[in-house]
Amino acid sequence: MSTDLDALIDRRRLKKKVRFWRILAVLALAALVIFWMNRTGFNVTPYVARISIDGIIAEDSKLEETLKNVAEDTNAKALIVRINSPGGTTAGSEALFHAIRRVADKKPVVATMGTLAASGGYVTAIAADRIYARETTLTGSIGVIFEYAQFGKLFEKIGVDMESIKSAPLKGEPSMTKPLTPEGRQAIESLINDSYDWFVGLVATRRQMTPEEAKSLADGRVFTGRQAVKNKLVDAIGGELEARAWLASDKKISADLPAVDVDSSAQDRLLQEFISQSIGKVLSSERLTLDGLSSVWHPRG
Repeated sequence: MSTDLDALIDRRRLKKKVRFWRILAVLALAALVIFWMNRTGFNVTPYVARISIDGIIAEDSKLEETLKNVAEDTNAKALIVRINSPGGTTAGSEALFHAIRRVADKKPVVATMGTLAASGGYVTAIAADRIYARETTLTGSIGVIFEYAQFGKLFEKIGVDMESIKSAPLKGEPSMTKPLTPEGRQAIESLINDSYDWFVGLVATRRQMTPEEAKSLADGRVFTGRQAVKNKLVDAIGGELEARAWLASDKKISADLPAVDVDSSAQDRLLQEFISQSIGKVLSSERLTLDGLSSVWHPRG
């Protein structure tokens, strides 16, 4: 009886060892396949890339690298940009615009607007070849804003006195401790006006308007999707279904191709999928910061 029990225990130990070496062999094979794919440039089957722009837009090198990978992936036949954003920094919006345009140089790009695609969110949208909005989407808000807090009167009441030694009159303008000087206001207004001209020029170029037409829509207001269509700010009412239909009819990109949410290269996606199925998903969070000139829409309270 003891002999049979020992044999059973030995068989179980052997099965565990075999299972371990099988898993190790699969992982090693997967690593070799990924390495070979990276060296040879081999890609997955054809698909439509899809990326979501949500919340505040800021400079994001990872996102730019993702779009670069989409541009270079020959099996990514098109890009859908889903937008639900009030905007963000002008520099971040500009960087995102150019990253999307680099994709558009190689394959069709279509944007779909959700609840909100305003200011920098609209800059993102006009990087696409075609734009769809929901009837009640809020978009537009073409303009630039610079805000700062001024606590001078509060400091006077509580007896706090702030002094500064500057190399030049405009250094440190604006200050939270003192009112803006006329020279400081003029300098900041020139920044705003220059960025505003950039934004309006971008709208005029991308939406095939005259500068006067673009400027008439660039007073900071938001438009519904229906109003935006009438004003030529977007092309049509719809969502991803209509975007895929346009890709199929105008760009001959089959509606049967899968849409893949991309946040890495095709090779990395394959490795991530393998790891997530075999080991589990790893969750991470990223911090967003907002600084500098802003192109962002929000109701003022």
